[in-house]
Amino acid sequence: MAYRPCGHTGSSGRLLTRREFVRSAGVAGLAAVMVSAAPFQPPRSFVVSRHERSLRGLDGPLRLALLTDLHLGPYLGEEELERWVAATLREEPDVVLLGGDLVDQRYRGDLSELARHLPRLAAPLGVYAVLGNHDHARFRRIDALTDMLAAAGVTLLANDAARLREDLVLAGIDDLRVGRPDLDATLAAARRSGAEDGGATALLSHNPDVIPEVPGDVDLVLAGHTHGGQVRLPLVGAVVTSSRYGRRYLSGWVEAPMPAFVSRGLGVTGLPFRYDCPAELAVITLLPG
Repeated sequence: MAYRPCGHTGSSGRLLTRREFVRSAGVAGLAAVMVSAAPFQPPRSFVVSRHERSLRGLDGPLRLALLTDLHLGPYLGEEELERWVAATLREEPDVVLLGGDLVDQRYRGDLSELARHLPRLAAPLGVYAVLGNHDHARFRRIDALTDMLAAAGVTLLANDAARLREDLVLAGIDDLRVGRPDLDATLAAARRSGAEDGGATALLSHNPDVIPEVPGDVDLVLAGHTHGGQVRLPLVGAVVTSSRYGRRYLSGWVEAPMPAFVSRGLGVTGLPFRYDCPAELAVITLLPG
């Protein structure tokens, strides 16, 4: 059964899309106020957030790096990509995960910067990726991007799975909005990869809106897409999440039937800054549970 999300109204009410927010009448004045305030973060700024979590089924520790929502394009380019890669390598992860939206839909490059730097992300258990809505929106014929990933040594999981270790299978689903997501096929691939033999199963999804559909035999969900809101206003919080569940899956460890982590991502889109919502390279150490 292919998974198709419905509209953008959640239990907390309808939130604006990023495009609507950018076009709203007061955004220029709002930006002028915020740029002088302490919580303002320029697009190049990011932090390395480190987390630990016990995971059922693991026999030993595993350290993963999650880089999502790079949004290479108008505001971020090769210099930032090089910094993100260098920061990732300093963390010495066992596996590197790319959570989609490698490029912004306004990206006009030829993917050469990704081709130069992604091969440097070598990790003992490999480098894996899923695609996001901006990747699909920019490349209606996605072959150029998928071919580049393959040449760079990145394994794309599009409703597919791979066994990382005897005690861990990683599944990846295509983007929920503009890809061809099929959760049933993704989980079937996980079973074929050895999920039924014991150990843990992790699901990588660009969009966290898949979480309510994920069955209980998945032990971990990793996602991005929301940017943590990108702009969090005093007394208001995140104005935009691009999630049909509003702020329910905003960022960090979120309430779900299984452990689920939503990264704020590394890039920006729509607005060339963040506010009270720093970009992050997430490094998660998984421990036997």
